[in-house]
Amino acid sequence: MLQDKDTTGSASGGWEEPRATAVLVLQDGTVLEGFGIGAVGEATGEVCFNTAMTGYQEILTDPSYAGQIITFTFPHIGNVGTNEEDIESVNAASSSGVRGVVLAASITEPSNWRASRDLDAWLKARQIVGLSGVDTRALTALIRDRGMPNAVIAHDPAGNFDIEALKAKAAALPSMDGQDLVPLVTSAQRFDWNETTWRKGEGYGHQESEPRHHVVAIDYGVKRNILRLLARAGCKVTVVPATATAEEVLALKPDGVFLSNGPGDPAATGEYAVPVIRKVLDEKIPTFGICLGHQMLSLAVGAKTKKMHQGHHGANHPVKDRTTGKVEITSMNHGFAVDPETLPKNAVETHVSLFDGSNCGISLTDRPAFSVQYHPEASPGPQDSHYLFDRFVQLMDQKKSQASR
Repeated sequence: MLQDKDTTGSASGGWEEPRATAVLVLQDGTVLEGFGIGAVGEATGEVCFNTAMTGYQEILTDPSYAGQIITFTFPHIGNVGTNEEDIESVNAASSSGVRGVVLAASITEPSNWRASRDLDAWLKARQIVGLSGVDTRALTALIRDRGMPNAVIAHDPAGNFDIEALKAKAAALPSMDGQDLVPLVTSAQRFDWNETTWRKGEGYGHQESEPRHHVVAIDYGVKRNILRLLARAGCKVTVVPATATAEEVLALKPDGVFLSNGPGDPAATGEYAVPVIRKVLDEKIPTFGICLGHQMLSLAVGAKTKKMHQGHHGANHPVKDRTTGKVEITSMNHGFAVDPETLPKNAVETHVSLFDGSNCGISLTDRPAFSVQYHPEASPGPQDSHYLFDRFVQLMDQKKSQASR
């Protein structure tokens, strides 16, 4: 599947095929050849495809991609370079969520006033292995037909690969089912956050007025723009590790609790996260969950989650809000979903995917809590769902108003 670089003339005047310097070897033995980019070496993970046309740096630093190799369906990735501001991971130790990257076209010189380095150098610095020159349309079709496969991605400038050994390694990789990957991306200790969203001509700002509410965000792999939007909505934000106990969370006297996005099998993470969330719900503290946080809230009230065939990864997913009847275009990144058939009577399905009808949101009837499967913080975009942060603030306003009566 080498397709991007020109062939070169040989000494005898004939043509010779360019030598592959990277390979992607799938668990079924399929081998895709390409040209190496990023770090030299090997990486393993589950291969998914992302249909977003912009925001590749935000995608590549989303902690929810821990354990995965991303195939971008849009061919021109890297054309605006990278910078030090548009990074979504808050945990410097995890550096990046993604294991590897697969591109169609070669990385070009960046053309953007904010670029500080090109994507190839950025991938090397973050130890992300990649390859270009692959027919990503064919790979995407394969994933749609067969589901998300495990794979080994290898980059060697000399082009020396033990294909049979790589096939054996790919075939032996464990399924994403049962894997708790949150410890790879969660913060090591508690910290405060007051950075707000981007302003044209100013960059990212900071809170300028006294916060109205105190929100404790449980970090399963939280994205920076989620925290920025909470801060912009007038919240003092305290981020705690995924391993924080209910007693530690409640001791901070939060007006609201936020459950973040994150990677891996929600059922595995739920073993220690669900008991904490149940105690928060028992205190009737307003609660808002996104992505893995949505799945954690659902598990906490007795629902089940299930592995998806190809998952949802992109910035163009239509979702219907059943509470308003409106349709919004959303960012998504998840390989597991809540089974709506298992939702208890006190959990109302509020949002559904218009692609496949899968569950995308719930609201509890007996607790001030709701959650969505998609990413309303919209980094890289779109911004149709920012209203959900206002809903969260309204819940906290109502709780304070009731308490003052």
